[in-house]
Amino acid sequence: MEKRALFSSKTLPYMLLLPQMAITLIFFYWPASQAIWQSFLLEDAFGLSSEFVGFENYRALFGQPEYYRAMVTTGVFSAAVAFLSLSLALLLASQADKQLRFGQGYKTLLIWPYAVAPAIAGVLWIFMFHPTLGMVSGPIRAMGVNWNPMLNANHAMILLVLSATWKQVSYNFLFFLAGLQAIPKSVIEAAAIDGSGPMRRFWTIIFPLLSPTTFFLIVVTIVYVFFETFGIIDAVTGGGPAGQTTTLVYKVYADGRLGGDLGGSAAQSVILMVIVIALTAIQFRYVERKVQY
Repeated sequence: MEKRALFSSKTLPYMLLLPQMAITLIFFYWPASQAIWQSFLLEDAFGLSSEFVGFENYRALFGQPEYYRAMVTTGVFSAAVAFLSLSLALLLASQADKQLRFGQGYKTLLIWPYAVAPAIAGVLWIFMFHPTLGMVSGPIRAMGVNWNPMLNANHAMILLVLSATWKQVSYNFLFFLAGLQAIPKSVIEAAAIDGSGPMRRFWTIIFPLLSPTTFFLIVVTIVYVFFETFGIIDAVTGGGPAGQTTTLVYKVYADGRLGGDLGGSAAQSVILMVIVIALTAIQFRYVERKVQY
């Protein structure tokens, strides 16, 4: 029997929705509309004077080789972080789902990193892997590797990927663990009785049943890599060396806040918003087809 909520007043449902609608309009749609309008303006570094220049900011932006390099860097960085954070989280969740002694303690320790702010996570990793002060860089150099993320772009990217992955693994782990615990044990036991091995049970039964959770985490992780890793990049490399670890979101900050190009920075933020919306739409259009609800 279908149950419905009945309100004594016709205006009460709208009043309940009003706070969320206000937050969405003020903190999401209004800044987005301001960024779109500002991308058509040429402003001074202090925003005191402006001139409408149409698509000039976009033309200048696509004429910069550094912007295309930031696109490639963002693609490599996002693919690496998404793959590592999802695969490691799934591995940890599948192990934590077993009957383990002190299992609750292990789960709690795995969730804790999510409470760390991105900037703090970046500081922790740069302290560990600093070429001269880091406690991990010493053993790395002892193995014959001239580790220096301050000067070597490959080392800097590896450090960024590791720190961003560590920050996101706990979030993905939490959802994967909840998804695993929601799978009926009778289904897995029936497959075991039929003679399916652990790996076959995982790939043919468990993983397909986790497809809704996996799809949700793919979308969330892509958004995380594009936007929330700004604090990690700023703390670990600052976009260096020589701009080799500058992603699209960090270039928005570098050109707008540090370079004073407010119009160009707004144009970059609009393009970044379009890219994320397009990626999300593609995932819902094509990836969701393979999701088994």
